[in-house]
Amino acid sequence: MIESSIYIGKRKIDNRAVLQPMEGCDCNTDGSPSELTVEKYLKAARSGAGTVWFEANAVCPEGRTNPRHMMLTADNLPHFKALLSQMRRIAKEECGISPTFILQLTHSGRQSILPMIAYRNPLYEERRPLTDENIVSDEYLDTLPKKYVSSARLAVEAGFDGVDVKSCHGYLFQELLSAFDRGGRYGGSFENRTRLYLDCVCAVKNAIPDNILLTTRLSVSDMVRKPYGFGTNERNELDLTEPDMLIEKLVAAGLQMLNVTVGNPYYNPHVNRPYRKGGYLPPETAEEGLLRFEYIEKHIKEKFPTLTVVGSGLSYYRDELIEQSERQLCEGVCDLVGYGRMWLAYPEFYRDHLRGAFDPKKCCLACSRCTELMRAGRVSGCAVFNEYYRELYKEIQK
Repeated sequence: MIESSIYIGKRKIDNRAVLQPMEGCDCNTDGSPSELTVEKYLKAARSGAGTVWFEANAVCPEGRTNPRHMMLTADNLPHFKALLSQMRRIAKEECGISPTFILQLTHSGRQSILPMIAYRNPLYEERRPLTDENIVSDEYLDTLPKKYVSSARLAVEAGFDGVDVKSCHGYLFQELLSAFDRGGRYGGSFENRTRLYLDCVCAVKNAIPDNILLTTRLSVSDMVRKPYGFGTNERNELDLTEPDMLIEKLVAAGLQMLNVTVGNPYYNPHVNRPYRKGGYLPPETAEEGLLRFEYIEKHIKEKFPTLTVVGSGLSYYRDELIEQSERQLCEGVCDLVGYGRMWLAYPEFYRDHLRGAFDPKKCCLACSRCTELMRAGRVSGCAVFNEYYRELYKEIQK
C-alpha cells in the first residue's frame, strides 16, 4: 500500500512515503543551501519517496535557532530554485516519479538565538533560565502574519508544492497554545492562544495559489502538564479536547494535510523520538510512545475524514519498518507514513524496498546522536552510518 498514490484535492502524491523535516543546521549564513544541505536533499530526491518535507525555514532572522538555519529570502531565491530543479530532474530520471516538495515555515521562539518566549515556563527554564525581558510583545506578534505570507510567496516562486505553517516542539506558535497565564490578545482564552497560529494559516492560505498545498506539522499534545503544555491536563495526561477544537478551525481555514507529532524534544525527547539506547533513560517504554502516536493519528483521521494525516514515529521499527508502515496504512491509522531519522541514516531505504533490497542493518538505530550533534552546535546528520558526522560526533565526545 505504501506504493499506492493518493490525491489531495487535485494534486497527486506518487506514493505514501514521506521524508520528514530534519534540520541539519548546515545552511550558509544567508540561509541558502550549503554543499552539505544540497548533498542531503539530492539523496532525498534519489530515495523514491513521494513527498520530501524540507526542514524548518525561518521566516525572519530573529526566528532562527542558529546562524546556519535555513531561511529563504528574495536574495537567495535562485539557490533554492536551482536545488528544486535538480531534485525534480533526478527523481524523474532515476525513480520515475514527480515528488511533492513542502517547505516548513517557522519562528523558533524560545529556541531562537536570542530567546523570544510567549510566557515564563518554569519547567522549560530549569535548563535554560530566562527573564521577563524575553517575553515577546503583542505588537511584535502582530507583525508575523506578513512575514509568513512573504516566505510562503517565495516558497511558491522557488517551486515548492506546499507550505507548512509549523506549530510543534515548543517553538513560538506551539508555546502560545499553552499561554494560559499570558495577558493581552495572545494569551488566556482558547481563542487568544490560537489567534496568531490561525491568523498566519489564514493569511498564507489567501496568499498562495489553489494548487499549492496548505499543511502544518502540529504537536497535537506537548505531553507537558497543564498550564505549561498544550493537549494535556494537570496530571500530564493526554487531553484532546482543545486539539480537536484547534484542528476543526484549521480545517475550516483550508488546511489539507496535518503532519502529526507529539511532545517537545527540548524537554521530553522520548515522546516524539522513541529510542532504543543512549545516555538518557526515558520514563516510559518506546512501545507506549508508539501506541500514543497511533491513537492520536487514528483519532484525527476518524474525526476529520477530509484531512490527509501523516503518521510519525516509524523510524524506531528498523527491520519491521515496512511491515509496520503497511499495517498502519491498512488499519486507517494514517494516510501517509513519515520517516525522519531513518532517511538521515539510510536515505535509500524506500528505493531499496521497491527493489527488494531493503537492508535492516542500515536502518536508524534510534540513538538520537543526530540530535546530540545539533545540541552541541554542530551540523547534524547520522553519526552512526555517515563517516563525516561520525567524526564530528567523536569530537564532541572528547
